[in-house]
Amino acid sequence: MTALQTRPVRHPTSAGMTAWRAFLNMHAMITRRLEAELMSEEDLPLASYDVLVQLAEAPERRLRMTELAGAVLLSRSGLTRLVDRLTRDGLVTRQACEDDARGTYAVLAPDGLSRLRKASKVHLRGVEEHMTGRLTDNELTTLTRLLDRLHAVDVPG
Repeated sequence: MTALQTRPVRHPTSAGMTAWRAFLNMHAMITRRLEAELMSEEDLPLASYDVLVQLAEAPERRLRMTELAGAVLLSRSGLTRLVDRLTRDGLVTRQACEDDARGTYAVLAPDGLSRLRKASKVHLRGVEEHMTGRLTDNELTTLTRLLDRLHAVDVPG
């Protein structure tokens, strides 16, 4: 018998399910709106914007593909397709890893940085309008603390 078979199954309380649904609905609504605004004003999908942000914030504006996949929560194959599109658009380049012949870096291209700067205005305005501007600083601090606590459960170490 495995550990999963011997542990009693715990179900969320009514309050727990209400919180879960509210979280999912809020995430879906905000994500849809941010995606629509980026596409409408900058013709840039939210996933592409996320890749550009991750690369811009990385040392030397580059990340190994495996690191980038984890940072943007895409599968390796999904990220490969997305980076292929960004490469075709001239926003990202690929670079071989010096210390690992099998590894590849995704590198933010100058046009990618320029595009990110323009898109960031749209994205940050949307984040303020759809989320942060609707909460007080105290509420944002509490929300951050709660989300960090949930995230810490799954972080190894």
